[in-house]
Amino acid sequence: MASPPQHRPMFALILRLGSAFAISAMLALVKLAQQTGIPLVEIMFWRLVPGAPLILLWLAMRGELHRLKTERIFAHLRRAAAGLTGMACVFGGAILLPLAEATTLNFTVAFWAVILSSLFLKERVGWWRWSAVLLGFLGVIVVSQPGQSPIPIFGAAVALTAAFMVALTSIQIRDLGRTEDPLAIVLYFSAFSSPLLMLSLPFVMEHHTGYQWAILAGIGGLGLVGLILVTTSLRFGRVSSVVVMDYSSLLWATLFGWWIFDNLPPAATWFGAPLIVAAGLIITWREHVHHRNVALGAQGISQA
Repeated sequence: MASPPQHRPMFALILRLGSAFAISAMLALVKLAQQTGIPLVEIMFWRLVPGAPLILLWLAMRGELHRLKTERIFAHLRRAAAGLTGMACVFGGAILLPLAEATTLNFTVAFWAVILSSLFLKERVGWWRWSAVLLGFLGVIVVSQPGQSPIPIFGAAVALTAAFMVALTSIQIRDLGRTEDPLAIVLYFSAFSSPLLMLSLPFVMEHHTGYQWAILAGIGGLGLVGLILVTTSLRFGRVSSVVVMDYSSLLWATLFGWWIFDNLPPAATWFGAPLIVAAGLIITWREHVHHRNVALGAQGISQA
C-alpha cells in the first residue's frame, strides 16, 4: 500500500503544467490520426496499450512490483469505466471541433465538479461558486452560439460531456490517491480498459503507413506521460489548487490548431473563453479559501 499523500503544492503545479502540454499535444495527434483515416476506437486502444506493459517493466526492473498491490479493485474498475467513457468524449470533442474550442469547453470541468460535489458529496456550495458556474455556462453559450454557431452543436455536447466525465474521474483519482500509488492507478486503468477496446479491433483496424504508426506511437507516449503527471499532481496537491494550470492548455491548443490545422479561433471563442476561465479561477479561489478556513478551524480546535 502506498504511503499517505504529501502536500507539495509547487511541485504539483509544475506536474500539472507539464500534463497540460502533453495532453494538448496528444489531442492534436488524435485529430491528425482521425484525418488520416484511423478510427476512434483504434486511436483509443493505442493510447491505452503502452501503459500497463511499460509500467510493469519499469517496476519489475526496480524490484517495486509491490507498489501495485491494492485492496480496492472495484474502485479501480469504476475509475476505468468512467475514464474510458471520458476518453471517448475527449477524443470525440477534439475530432469534431477545432482544438481551441474543444479545449475551451473542456474547461467546464470545474463547473461540473461543483455540481457533483453538491449532489453526491452533499458539500455546501455558496453563492460565489454557484455564481461562477452560471458565469461559466454563459461563456459556454457565447462560444457555442446555439442557433448560429460555426461549430457543430453535437460536437459541443460531446466536449461538455467529456468535461463532466473528467470531473468525475478527478474525484475518483483523488480518492484512490489516498491509498494507491499513482503508477498503480494508471496501470489498472490501462489493464481494465484495453481488453474491451481490443475486442473491436478486428472490425475496424486496417493497414497503416509508417506515418500513421508514428502518430499512434506519439498518442500512446504522450497520453501515458500526461496521465502519470495528472495522477501524480493530484497526489501532491488538491484538485482545487492544481487545476489552474490546466488553463495553459488553451495556449497550446491554439498554437497546435494554427500550426498543424491552419485554424484560429473565431471572435466568439475569444469573448467566451475569458468568461469560462474567470469562472474556473473563481471556483479555484473559493476552494482554496474553504480549505484554508477548514484547516484554521481544525488548528483552533486542537489548540483549545
